Amino acid sequence: MSETAVTQQLAAWTVGMKFKDIPASVRAEGVRTFVNWLGCAVGGSDHETVDRALAVALLFTGPKRASVIGRKERLDELHAALINGISSHVLDYDDTHLKTIVHPAGPVASALLAVAEERGIRGKDFITALIAGVEVECRIANSVYPDHYDRGWHITGTAGVFGAAAAVGKLLKLNKQQMTWAFGLAATQSSGLREMFGTMTKSFHPGRAAQNGAMAAFLAKANYDSSERGIEAPRGFANVLSTKQDYNEILGKLGEVWEAGLNTYKPYACGIVIHPTIDGCQQLKEKLGSRVKQIKSVELTTHPLVLELTGKRTPRTGLEGKFSVYHSAATALLRGDGSPTAFTDEAVRNKAIIALRDKVNAKADASVHEDAVHITVTFEDGAVEKLHVEHAIGSLHKPLSDEAITEKFTRQSDPILGEKATRKLIDTAWKVADLGDVGIVARASRKK
Repeated sequence: MSETAVTQQLAAWTVGMKFKDIPASVRAEGVRTFVNWLGCAVGGSDHETVDRALAVALLFTGPKRASVIGRKERLDELHAALINGISSHVLDYDDTHLKTIVHPAGPVASALLAVAEERGIRGKDFITALIAGVEVECRIANSVYPDHYDRGWHITGTAGVFGAAAAVGKLLKLNKQQMTWAFGLAATQSSGLREMFGTMTKSFHPGRAAQNGAMAAFLAKANYDSSERGIEAPRGFANVLSTKQDYNEILGKLGEVWEAGLNTYKPYACGIVIHPTIDGCQQLKEKLGSRVKQIKSVELTTHPLVLELTGKRTPRTGLEGKFSVYHSAATALLRGDGSPTAFTDEAVRNKAIIALRDKVNAKADASVHEDAVHITVTFEDGAVEKLHVEHAIGSLHKPLSDEAITEKFTRQSDPILGEKATRKLIDTAWKVADLGDVGIVARASRKK
């Protein structure tokens, strides 16, 4: 393996990968990834963040060939990729590659469906491109994580642009040289700051990664060149944006070990590191019943990353609430809720939730796994209840079933598209790999 030709070798693999090369289990995970992404894109489509972004996109759109998921509007492919990437991530309900906290589908699927809609793309080719994009994205993320993330980069945006370029490049049938250029073009557009968490701009990152990655592929198709070492060069992506560069994570056992097969799906609409706390607090609500109103204090012992990412003590908006382990614990204990309704402006300003939130304390312990939490509840009468969550629902140890993903999709889509249209869309999405034209999925996702 040559560390001076990482970009070229990755490009060669991406171009050469075929549907038959993908293990059946990874293909199935690719379909699950797509279905979960689509449900989240519909679910987030009526958020005010999307309203504002779409109003701007409509000022500049080119030919309206691509659907805006969950809406009536159509845009050009690049702006549709942007808006659908925003809507799929705005609720923080999307998929997660747990090794890097990347949300793979936002950049990849948002770009891919927008480009595929009017091109008569077969389902098998679509899923091949989707899996190629997710694999590229996650492997590049692996190569720089955690140092890159610790420096303040939002890895979904920074690695996601490569995934979108790979996926769209597959659809456009780029050759090795063109795919190499596409990765260079992606590298120079890699961006996204963790400072934006808790604001509308966080969801802009996967949207922009989708848009920029697609643009990289289109430019490369036109033989617009770039550095052929965009990832590994001394002034390339990995060396400029990270103190860690492990290129074996990109090329090692490529096509043998599949990161795309390790995707997970959120049962709760917030930062993934809060999920053990919500899981445990929901269990305690079921057990305690009305005694929840007699709680004196709640003590959480969590991995340090939980407080680093979600330590907002007094969230002011629903989006900020998604990054407050304190709000999440209180809402789960009082309402048993971790869905999007737990993270609205109303919820973070609710007096009862605030009163309980103020009784929640959290401390970091590096010996606690990121997927675990210790919860100690003390009552006014001095009684104590303890619970340890070893692995949260939705983790690799407790993955969501296909039925659970369908139920999650239904809860998000029914209020927006209606029950009949939702059922048709779900059924079509699960069959995506067998479709003769995946454009029917995009068209079925639009509000009539």
